[in-house]
Amino acid sequence: MDNIKIFALGGLDEDGKNCYIVEVNDKIFVLECGLKYPEGDQLGIEMIIPDFNYLIENKERIKGVFISHANEDVMAGVIKLAKVINVPIYTAPLTAYIIENRLKKEGIKKYGIHRIQRNSTLNIDGVTVKTFGVTQSIADSFGVAIKTDKGYVVYSSEFIFDYDIKNEAFKCDIINLTKIGQEGVLALLSESVASTRSGHSAPNHKITPLVESYFEETDNRICITMYNQNLYRLIEIIELANKYNRKIVFYDDELKEFMNEVAKLGYYHVPVGLEIPKSQFNNDLENVLVIISGVGSNIFKRVLTIATKEDPLIEFRPTDTIIIASPSVPGTEREANRMENGLYKEGAKVYATDKKRMFSMHAAIEDLKMMIYLFKPKYYIPIKGEYRQLISNANIALDMGYNANKIIVLDNGQIATIKDGELQKDFGKIELEDVLVDGNDSLDASGMVLRDRETLSTDGAIVVGVVINHTTKKIIGGPDVQSRGVIYLKDADHIVKTIGEMMEKIIEDSVKSGKYDNMNCRLEARETIGKYVLKETGKKPMILPAIVEINSVE
Repeated sequence: MDNIKIFALGGLDEDGKNCYIVEVNDKIFVLECGLKYPEGDQLGIEMIIPDFNYLIENKERIKGVFISHANEDVMAGVIKLAKVINVPIYTAPLTAYIIENRLKKEGIKKYGIHRIQRNSTLNIDGVTVKTFGVTQSIADSFGVAIKTDKGYVVYSSEFIFDYDIKNEAFKCDIINLTKIGQEGVLALLSESVASTRSGHSAPNHKITPLVESYFEETDNRICITMYNQNLYRLIEIIELANKYNRKIVFYDDELKEFMNEVAKLGYYHVPVGLEIPKSQFNNDLENVLVIISGVGSNIFKRVLTIATKEDPLIEFRPTDTIIIASPSVPGTEREANRMENGLYKEGAKVYATDKKRMFSMHAAIEDLKMMIYLFKPKYYIPIKGEYRQLISNANIALDMGYNANKIIVLDNGQIATIKDGELQKDFGKIELEDVLVDGNDSLDASGMVLRDRETLSTDGAIVVGVVINHTTKKIIGGPDVQSRGVIYLKDADHIVKTIGEMMEKIIEDSVKSGKYDNMNCRLEARETIGKYVLKETGKKPMILPAIVEINSVE
């Protein structure tokens, strides 16, 4: 009798940071390991990743980390995980190529990547795991089915049903899905991002109908922004350029290398003679398509650099047609708006694809119904999305005749336990914190660093420096008061003088009482001076007292 636990380290009631755990007895299977982008008030943060403490504490039980495709929200966090523990990573060849490149850039040498096919049957430490191909914005995408004695636990990944796809690397293997469904599915974890969208996502996920007119109407240069990993739309754009005899230029070297790998794998070949190498590009060329790509907010920063004439390769011109085909994702809106403002200042013709007309490649209501119909799960678990989207997804199952006690809506860290095929009434809980990544470092989950940054950005800082004799504790230098972003010192002599006097008094009083301690004095100064500055200015700046002790001969 298998004891099964299902929970999320991220991805529930949020957009991104997807990481789902399926435990079959003592064996842990990790499904995805992604990131989400920071909100505007999370100053200096590069990304937010799942809390890996549970995985670190139970690393010996991890049998595999499955990465279903190469989008940042499901993949980028695995690089950080591989830094702290060596885990077996299972993924398809194209995703493996991207992960391996990033691991090498991070200097991670000890890792294990298992390249698998989209439709595979694996035996991992006695547990049968099947993968099945799904249609997503990048080739090689798949879902996962983990076998238990009461049926499969199935993870849908992100998907749409598009019956017009001819490229095998993007096709959904409906026959494989049906076979798994016929064998019996205990639980289905299915995405919720587009669960409020009526109908099917196809064919409105295609970009061609929205931009083809721009190719027809101009012989001048066209520049288009694309996400590096949206291969489906990238192929559409390249095919349009080929149709209208327009040469293409890959602005980003990383994208060029990516397309070379796509060709090696046989997924798509750029038509011969269509591409102009960057070395042969000049800014006066007409009738070309410049593809400007990137990841996350980097693409918007890149385009803004071009718009402000700071790029060494390309400069926008009034005759250009600029198409923004990289809609902002949560956490990148500010950079996207700055980019658009910069573009409109250039006077070029700027067109942004309409999100209401060009759907993201996520499952809409009828897609979700089809997935439920094919798998016929005993339990349905909405995942990937904000809470309203999870509930909308749950309502789809309700409309299909599922009882509420067969639909499981979880929070991050909340554990659903299934014993002998039945959901247990008691839900366990793992305490989780967002892990904020600043460059290569993970910040404290409590948010102290962020709060300090917010204080500095809004109320500024005051630094108070004093030099004392290490032996006698007598003040021999200062106090020196420096203000940044709080008060203009020349207009506030009395405040500066009082702050200095307060610092001196705290040190002298503690020495007289025989209780002098450098750290305690600084803490007292921070509190006392902070209250005084708040009273005088209405601000709560960061107070940074510094007491330097030196050996001196008096």
